[in-house]
Amino acid sequence: MTLRIATYNVNSVRARLPVLEPWLNRVRPDVVCLQETKVVDESFPADAFRKLGYRSVFRGEKSYNGVAILSVKEPSDVRFGLEDDGPLDETRLAAASFGKIHVVNTYVPQGRDVEDPMFAYKLEWLARLRRYFERRFTPRSLVIWAGDFNIAPEPIDVHDPKRLLGHVCFHPDAHRALADLKAWGFADVFRHHVPESGQYTFYDYRVKDSVARGLGWRVDHVWATKPLVERSTNAWIDLAPRTGEAPSDHTPLVVEFDA
Repeated sequence: MTLRIATYNVNSVRARLPVLEPWLNRVRPDVVCLQETKVVDESFPADAFRKLGYRSVFRGEKSYNGVAILSVKEPSDVRFGLEDDGPLDETRLAAASFGKIHVVNTYVPQGRDVEDPMFAYKLEWLARLRRYFERRFTPRSLVIWAGDFNIAPEPIDVHDPKRLLGHVCFHPDAHRALADLKAWGFADVFRHHVPESGQYTFYDYRVKDSVARGLGWRVDHVWATKPLVERSTNAWIDLAPRTGEAPSDHTPLVVEFDA
């Protein structure tokens, strides 16, 4: 059996329903991690997803942030936030277990500007996330970390690495923070299967014809611990939702594992 998991920053889940519904029917992932749902819990469109055969767990707020996990099977041990003594962050992290497999969906702070306090918050948030993984799991656990990391890890993950170096999503400090998380026991499942450059998940609305011109960033990821990476069989970026009507500025990334 194949376990298909996707991550997708929808940039408003209600606005993106006309894109999400046909995409879910076409791709039929078993688990979908959504970010930037931008909706309070009372207004989350759980009924629409239920009609498509998906259960939903979610935590959101008006106009900003918000995470959700859609799944064909009922999840267990559902949690929100980093569960520490730091600032509340429940609309940035949702976690759920499916049998022995644990899925952690994150919307990492973007950082705004290097001089902005939100960039320091981003780096501390990543350090808190590392401690979260240390508390809850071991590198031998079956853990999938997915979401919008708001970091392009390598030069091949941005269309113009020389010019963009120093941006909050392509900054040496952010790279070090992400590398520290990776060193805990993660591997990039997409890069395990697709080493080529020019593979992006984010195309800025403000850049004319950004998709056609290849002016993108790979900031959305699915990482996993080694036991799961060894069971991964495929990975791809689906550009169709980004090139259709009323798109998000991100597009889904999908990976498959032998279940």
